[in-house]
Amino acid sequence: MRIGYMNCNSEAETMARFRPLTAYLSERLDIDFKVVPVDTQDFEERFTAGEFEFGHSNSLLYIMLKENQQMQLIATEKRGQYGARTAGTIISRKGSGIRNIEDLNGKRMVFGPQLAPSGYLAQYDLMLQAGFDPEMDLDYYAIPHGSFKHEKVVSGVYFGEFDVAAAPALDLELMTREGRITADDFNIIAQSEVIPYCTFGAASTVSESLVQKFRKVLLDITPSTTVEFNGETIKVLDSAWISGFEQLSDSDYDPIRRMAKNANMPPYQEF
Repeated sequence: MRIGYMNCNSEAETMARFRPLTAYLSERLDIDFKVVPVDTQDFEERFTAGEFEFGHSNSLLYIMLKENQQMQLIATEKRGQYGARTAGTIISRKGSGIRNIEDLNGKRMVFGPQLAPSGYLAQYDLMLQAGFDPEMDLDYYAIPHGSFKHEKVVSGVYFGEFDVAAAPALDLELMTREGRITADDFNIIAQSEVIPYCTFGAASTVSESLVQKFRKVLLDITPSTTVEFNGETIKVLDSAWISGFEQLSDSDYDPIRRMAKNANMPPYQEF
């Protein structure tokens, strides 16, 4: 069977992070799983085409596939200060004088990928809730190309290419922890409510018993859990850069549904 993993920063990084976890799942479930790296924009199309039975993606893609393909919720990944949840922020450089959403009028903004819940959707929704129309009130906005898009967003403001950015709170946390930026570098103009983070789901054709077994294996993984992979003993969570998994309910994803409806985004867009 196959697991489609959404490329967050790059395909190479995705394969390195999740192959040991996949090997562990194969061992515990006695199934030969294959890793399928998938770009964000292609994820729904390739899942619909049956290229993989299980998917690990961001929470907006889960909602799209739940709505259109009856994807079954398995478990939610935990990482960073919010655990199985995350948030989106709008940031400006300290000293820019940009301190609130009203100050964005006529400014240049950079977003993450359009299907990123904490790198695009949450920020777009924040502006709309404040009565600010990004399509009319920003001077210009862009989405960076290539890999490591969220880091490019933060760097775009840090180096002055853009006035403001839609930065995931997790990326700010990680970049600060690694010493690449400091908390004093930016103003947090606004932050969204916390929403579910990356999510494992299964196709509607996967049996309920297998979904339950898959979920139990994920939930039982601890920081000391290891797997033999390529001749090494590897800690599964450390390799995947996560701290564990949590079982959320589908209703926990309702705040993202509200955001998508408000922003006229998939799977609720109206033309």
